[in-house]
Amino acid sequence: MTLSTFTAGGSFETSVAGTEYRPGACNIGPAEIARRRRAGHVGLLATVVSLGVLVAIGAPPAARLIVALPAAVAASGYLQARLRFCAGFGSRGVFNFGPLGQTQEVADRDARAQDRSRANQIGVVSLAVGVAVGVLAVLLPL
Repeated sequence: MTLSTFTAGGSFETSVAGTEYRPGACNIGPAEIARRRRAGHVGLLATVVSLGVLVAIGAPPAARLIVALPAAVAASGYLQARLRFCAGFGSRGVFNFGPLGQTQEVADRDARAQDRSRANQIGVVSLAVGVAVGVLAVLLPL
């Protein structure tokens, strides 16, 4: 069952099975949160393994910058899990509090704009974390 309401502050909320969509703040439920957390774990593992391999084969320090990519993936996964907000869903204007893959559309135009803004913030922060990890990997005397 889905209930859509406007809150006292004028924001749009949708409640689904005891959880609620909040524009720019919460657009995923427990199953989707777990999926984002797993993506963070995989990204972290890939970062550590990549750096280990690059060091083991004696790659030049500049080559270590490549770890920025999996580090950004890890940051994105962990941020989305922590914030209970999927950047991809926010960009597409959907949310999901049910089983994986069963998204619902956000009908309110202002809510979609808030979601896109939050999605962009997550993207920028994830990129910044990835670049910072990559630069640290280059600068480490390994």
